[in-house]
Amino acid sequence: MGETVSLRKEQGIGIVTIDNPPLNVMNQQVTKELGEVFTDVERDKEIIAVILTGAGQKAFMAGADIKEFPESIGKQGMKEDVMKTHQMLNQIDFLPKPTIAVLNGLTFGGGCELALTCDIRIAESHAQIGLPEVKLGLFPGGGGTQRLPRLIGEAKAKELMFTGEPVTAEEGVKLGLVNHVVPEGEGIKKATEMASKIAGYSLESLSRIKEAVDRGVETGLYNGLEKEAELFEEVFQTEDIKEGVQAFIEKRKPLFEHR
Repeated sequence: MGETVSLRKEQGIGIVTIDNPPLNVMNQQVTKELGEVFTDVERDKEIIAVILTGAGQKAFMAGADIKEFPESIGKQGMKEDVMKTHQMLNQIDFLPKPTIAVLNGLTFGGGCELALTCDIRIAESHAQIGLPEVKLGLFPGGGGTQRLPRLIGEAKAKELMFTGEPVTAEEGVKLGLVNHVVPEGEGIKKATEMASKIAGYSLESLSRIKEAVDRGVETGLYNGLEKEAELFEEVFQTEDIKEGVQAFIEKRKPLFEHR
């Protein structure tokens, strides 16, 4: 793949690794390559579930590359550049496949915002998670002000952004920011176990679960239920539901073909 982002496939799982030493920061190259890799992931019919992590044990991603910031100070029309980053982050957020982020170290700033685009977050015990932009006279500009409050609530999200202080992996679980905490070095193992189970199900079902939840939290209950009913009707037109029901009747494991 690219110079800083790689994709490895195994048994229905796509493992995306950011390798930009020493701390896997998000620069323009990483942003570009993440977009390219996730375009491939979406098109690849063999990939059902996705794991996203950083190389090494120091960081998932320790934020943006501060060295690129001076060129943007005082720049007019910067919104266009920011929206290009949003395009990549939205691409991951709206990917019609389940995604799991493995937070194997520092997960700061843009790294935290990247992790927030994933459906599930598994943190290793030494991980620290936060949005410290305020300490530089900035604020989160990669979706942090929007995704974090939706996940953990407005008041706590504001506290984390106002103070810039990180939380530990265990604190992240209590906040609902992290799904599971595992010992250092065991994040990929846990994520692979979960992704393997998920990849054994029908992508026709999985993608509709994701769409129903994501669309539902952005609208009222009535509209959400209407969307769920629409997607429920759709899934009843698939080949996989025929296989799933027949396998249940025959008391065997279904063999889904994701169509």
